[in-house]
Amino acid sequence: MLATRVIPCLDVDEGKVVKGIKFKDIKEAGDPVELAKEYNSQGADELVFLDIGASYKSREILSNVVEAVSKEVFIPLTVGGGIRSIDDMRKVLLAGADKVAICTSAIQNPELISDGAKAFGSQCIVLSIDAKKDGNSWFAFTHGGRKNSGLDAIEWAKEGEKLGAGEILLNSIDMDGTKSGYDIELTNKVSEAVSIPVIASGGAGTLQQVLDAIKFGKADAVLLASLLHFGEYTITDIKYFLQENGVIVRW
Repeated sequence: MLATRVIPCLDVDEGKVVKGIKFKDIKEAGDPVELAKEYNSQGADELVFLDIGASYKSREILSNVVEAVSKEVFIPLTVGGGIRSIDDMRKVLLAGADKVAICTSAIQNPELISDGAKAFGSQCIVLSIDAKKDGNSWFAFTHGGRKNSGLDAIEWAKEGEKLGAGEILLNSIDMDGTKSGYDIELTNKVSEAVSIPVIASGGAGTLQQVLDAIKFGKADAVLLASLLHFGEYTITDIKYFLQENGVIVRW
């Protein structure tokens, strides 16, 4: 059985790490390079770097910050935000990323998933889905959670896998930054619908909630931001708790 990955997320805007609630009320949380170094030394399995301003402000991703972060981090680094073409992917990979996450651009041009997988391999392509519940369904949103694409999030995850995505980064807009727990139902439904790894994201407030995303949500990895950025827990704390509760983690 594969070890469950514990992955800090650095949401970066204008060169600073920020954290919001439900994709709004954004507050500054630190320097990306310093936080990356800290999480690397704490034993993070991977790191996700999302330039959250890039897709809705339509500007190029901050390659210089990516480069600075990648020099300090010796674990797989996924970078997303404003990646709209194979050329953008190549730039980010050359700047030091190991994987690229695409969200808005994948919905606007699904062939970007298959073209990226052909060019760099499926293991390189992460389909990021920003999902929000409406009635009994979840829909995939674009432009940093601002626009409803009308696509069913679970069906879109299945389509993304068919097109060649190597994993799904599943962000719950409803739970993001609330610290009231991951959207377990959504995570479970997507995990059951695809055979590629699913990273649960949005809402972690306690160690038990992290465990629940794995145990009941069937997530292969957990993404964390608020829980780590403000010093409530370290990655070591989280891994010990998971291990004590029967989850295989990597040390």
